[in-house]
Amino acid sequence: MTREIHGTVEDGFEVVREEFAAFAAGELPDYEGQLCAYVHGRKVVDLWAGDGNDAESLYGVFSSTKGAAHLVVALLVQDGTLELDRKVTYYWPEFGTDGKAALTLRDLLAHRAGLIGLDAGFSEDELADDRAIAERLADQRPFWRPGTAFGYHALVIGALAGEVVRRATGHTLQELYEERVRAPYGLDFFLGLPEELEPRFRSVQPMAPTATQQALLDATPRGPHTLASIAFNAHVPEPGDLVDYPNSRTVRAKGPASAGGVAAARGLAGMYAAAISEVAGRPPLLKPDTVAEVGQIHSIGYDLVARTHRAFGLGFQATAEAWYPFLGAGTFGHSGAGGSQAFADPRSGLAYGYTRRRMAYPGGAAPENERLVKAVHTAALAR
Repeated sequence: MTREIHGTVEDGFEVVREEFAAFAAGELPDYEGQLCAYVHGRKVVDLWAGDGNDAESLYGVFSSTKGAAHLVVALLVQDGTLELDRKVTYYWPEFGTDGKAALTLRDLLAHRAGLIGLDAGFSEDELADDRAIAERLADQRPFWRPGTAFGYHALVIGALAGEVVRRATGHTLQELYEERVRAPYGLDFFLGLPEELEPRFRSVQPMAPTATQQALLDATPRGPHTLASIAFNAHVPEPGDLVDYPNSRTVRAKGPASAGGVAAARGLAGMYAAAISEVAGRPPLLKPDTVAEVGQIHSIGYDLVARTHRAFGLGFQATAEAWYPFLGAGTFGHSGAGGSQAFADPRSGLAYGYTRRRMAYPGGAAPENERLVKAVHTAALAR
């Protein structure tokens, strides 16, 4: 199938267009996707497939939202407002019940708190509200001894970090992101989508697995009381479908910091470019020492929730170790369940963002990112 590819690439990045076109040609007829990349603060790739206006479309990016949330935390650490090795209770005294009193902010950000969800689960309204999530988790007993292991805090880590931010600054994480990151750069990456921008949002479409893929999904059912079920709130009597999470206007409006963000690929890549590079005459948001701190691996090995090998820095995924080993050491970012991927590779100066409308099999970063990231990275190194 031939599908028109829109957008531009700089000289030397033609192979990226070729890879994007080759992938899109083999996808379903309704494929919509966007790819954007910067190198040392300069946009070098800006591509999209689907409707000719899809460069302006906004998609639910699920856990890629965590990158925006933890960029705010990194800025506050850099300012000296937050200290990584202080106990969480220094900022949030009510947090220290049921064996959580010794937990540091560093361990919380590294998914080591053991506080992945609630025994009783959250309501749909609570999952859209970071304050409600944090309030209920303060009284929850951890699911493993804090600091001894790690597991993906899929739907709650943004609320936990956000409550620390709110206690330390008097402002929500979303407010600080808007003020310090999104608005100054005009990024199409929102933690709280304004009503007037709703026409640009494209609802997430459910996964469309092949018969073979569906058989594999069916062969790995999730028990109702496992850590994974609790982390994804799948143990409640009527669990919602993850696909529908960003399709809720309430979620989009409130922008919960774990998975409620809405973005275009330009916004994802632009945020990571601003984090590590001069963009539009502005200095990098993060100083070299902060970049090294957030990208340093803090948790690596067997993830108790994902039940597989994972690696995390401070809130961010350690992207080279977790996904693409050809990237530079210290690469940090975050993928999303719908298929999105975004990161910064400080050693090459590469900032990458990818979005798509239909959820990809098998969930998480869409498999096509492997070939797209490799093409962009190879071209970036050859400049």
